[in-house]
Amino acid sequence: MKRTSLSLMITACFIANAAAQETKTLSPVVVTATRVEQDSFDLPMSIDKVEKDTIQNAGVKMTLSESLARVPGITAQNRNQMAQDPQISSRGFGARSSFGVRGIRVYVDGIPLSMPDGIGNPGSVDLGAMSSIEVMRGPFSAMYGNSSGGVIQMFTDKAPATPEVSGDILFGSFNTRRESVQATGTKNGVEYLVNYSDYNSDGYRQQSANEKRQATAKLGIKIAEDTKLTMLTSWFDQFAQDPGGLINGAKTTATANNPSAFAGNFFDPTGVAVGARTQNGNTRVYRSNTQVGFNLEHKIDNRNLINMIIYGGERENLQYLVTSTSSPFSGRASSISRKFSGAEVRVTNNGQLLEKPYSVSYGVNAGFMRDARLDRPTELGIILPSGTPNRNESQRAQNFDQYVQGLWSFADKWDLHAGIRHTALKINILDKLPTNADGDGSGGLNFAKTVPVAGIIFKPNSLTNFYANFGKGFETPTLIEVTYSNPDTLAGPNYSLKPSTSTNIEIGSKIFLSDTTRINIAAFDIKTQNEIVVNQQKGTTASYNNAGTTSRNGLEVSIEKELQNNFKTYLAYTLLNAKFDDTFTYQTISTINGSITNRTVNSGNYIPGTYKSQIYGEISWKYNPWNLNTAIEGRYNSKVFVDDLNTDIAPSYLIFSTRASIQQKHGNWKFTEYARIDNIFDESYIGSVRVNDANSRFFEPAPGRNWIMGVKANYMF
Repeated sequence: MKRTSLSLMITACFIANAAAQETKTLSPVVVTATRVEQDSFDLPMSIDKVEKDTIQNAGVKMTLSESLARVPGITAQNRNQMAQDPQISSRGFGARSSFGVRGIRVYVDGIPLSMPDGIGNPGSVDLGAMSSIEVMRGPFSAMYGNSSGGVIQMFTDKAPATPEVSGDILFGSFNTRRESVQATGTKNGVEYLVNYSDYNSDGYRQQSANEKRQATAKLGIKIAEDTKLTMLTSWFDQFAQDPGGLINGAKTTATANNPSAFAGNFFDPTGVAVGARTQNGNTRVYRSNTQVGFNLEHKIDNRNLINMIIYGGERENLQYLVTSTSSPFSGRASSISRKFSGAEVRVTNNGQLLEKPYSVSYGVNAGFMRDARLDRPTELGIILPSGTPNRNESQRAQNFDQYVQGLWSFADKWDLHAGIRHTALKINILDKLPTNADGDGSGGLNFAKTVPVAGIIFKPNSLTNFYANFGKGFETPTLIEVTYSNPDTLAGPNYSLKPSTSTNIEIGSKIFLSDTTRINIAAFDIKTQNEIVVNQQKGTTASYNNAGTTSRNGLEVSIEKELQNNFKTYLAYTLLNAKFDDTFTYQTISTINGSITNRTVNSGNYIPGTYKSQIYGEISWKYNPWNLNTAIEGRYNSKVFVDDLNTDIAPSYLIFSTRASIQQKHGNWKFTEYARIDNIFDESYIGSVRVNDANSRFFEPAPGRNWIMGVKANYMF
């Protein structure tokens, strides 16, 4: 793999040297990599930008997986139900997450959506109000702190000089409907954006109805000539039924070597595959989230800029789970009431060092979260009023970080990027049920780590660069992973968990074959120590432990080309080998009789939830006289293992989708009609998997052919 990637880089370099044109129209400006605006071509790291048109045309604008499937190195699986967060991982980091997005730091306009313990909640913002998404992979992600195998940063729309209002209504399969309104503009020096949306759907499967209401508001006030204050507020309220996963009804002893044996055995268009326990237990979730943040930017002088960010919010999450397989279908109502806040101060300085330009950012960051966690017994999806709580705790996590990151153009064709970040995380748990059989579970954990990163880039000409970077990573256990030490007795917490650490190496090249053709190539190798894995499982509950080492290595390639007659092509390919390097054991506990079975995960097993090969391709076309935009998309995912034992897989799949929009202008009005069809050829496939599901209900089927269509009206004053 390394020889192949190097050959590709060298060959492309010679082609680029022969190119006559030297424009870089396909290279976007990004800020996530270095915290200052910079052309992505000039950065020694993998970073991609998803533009507004792609976000708005990718689907119903309800989950990040709709927009991120095109980004190499990112696995973004739409679970086709809203009770669980989308499965998003970066080079294998975050693949094991059962709740929330972990292993990746998530931001909107510089304000974190990730908590100090590493859990992120990207559903807190309305994608209909986003103008772009930047996705960074590789070592420099560690500059954003704990659990950053990658960084996803969303940016809200910028307010235009002329006020405008818009309305959008969308219809689709499964009685899907989404309505939104937005007002934005600038008045008396105040920039504003207000967005509200209302979404509901019966869902593709039985027991998967869902609804979500969201609001986003942004105000930008220019306090002085060199000072600007931006306020961002977001809110959502959500209800979603959880259909659960499916058991593989066609499993054979030759499963791993015969993926064709799975064809047609998971997919049930009538939805009757939903089990009795799921229906009678009425598995579901209620969520709400309110967050407000302020960003003060002040230009001290021509060389120095200071940013001060402060944010806070509240989140409620009530999830109903089923633990028994027969009447009365007993289970748990797990509620988390969260309060969180944080602040960051960053100073950016530009100048000359040895008569060569440099830019450096240094800052401090602090975050706090407090979860009031309560677990109560249920029957038939109803909380037992007289039932004794299984859990009643106050869980806290807080971090205090310091970092420095900079770049120095020490020679005409060479740039050096480097940074260092120190993270200190404290976890404290107050057990409010100390009289339980497991005793008083109060206690705490402290983690601290300093991680360095460095990268160098060589630009032989204005069309080609080669780069290499190196860094350390740091991932602590989340509060959810600490909660239980024994899922059978529900004892806990688990104070024996250690953070996992990683060593990350990346080499790559960014090349313009012409002014209309761009190619990016990156090869990476990651070694992780003390990987956090399942220790014991029972039903919907698990405890965790540290395994030995794991390895992740692979290749990412993306090619973009503008053709004649307004055609454009884009191709992204990801190769990922993510494996356990050391053998380890864990236990499963029967929900029927409590018997314990020891399981052995062998060295060389694949990390579940990671796809070895992923391909995204797109051909788009514009017809300017009609303001017509249309495209055909293709997506291939290889087979994926569903558990650490590698005993079962979801087979590979290839699906195609198409989209189109047309626009008219009449005076101050602009109308846009759009439509999209997913899975054109009505393929039966598994859209996502529930990793290490203790009940072997690993498989979440995706819908067959489905569609959306809508109309949007804008009025510009």
